[in-house]
Amino acid sequence: MTQVAKETGLSRESLYRALSADGNPSFATVLKVTKALGLRLHACAAAVEG
Repeated sequence: MTQVAKETGLSRESLYRALSADGNPSFATVLKVTKALGLRLHACAAAVEG
């Protein structure tokens, strides 16, 4: 968590709060953590049948 905090520019405490079961992280925080972990987030649209 210390390394993720350094790479995201966020404090460890705020990361623990945001990522806890009761946390509500902003999308920006999710993106920062995803990037720090070397992951990519991919969104795709599903076909909607009407």
